[in-house]
Amino acid sequence: MGCKRCASEKLKTFGGEVAIHFSGLRNLGKPHVWVFPTMLVCLNCGFVEFVLPDEQLGQLQNEDSWPQSRRSAWAS
Repeated sequence: MGCKRCASEKLKTFGGEVAIHFSGLRNLGKPHVWVFPTMLVCLNCGFVEFVLPDEQLGQLQNEDSWPQSRRSAWAS
């Protein structure tokens, strides 16, 4: 299977570390969601593909249920 962007066969798997941030000023106090995925990288065009694990996907879906202690004290 080739790259979804350029159809190249020059694909390689890497371990990764990604901090997902919520956009907008109102979300400054929300913590990052850390993900350590296995990423498929196209060495031709740079397209990267990975799947979020269920736990981190759940954190993104249920952001309002996070405890206040995980939110920054300086942002609202």
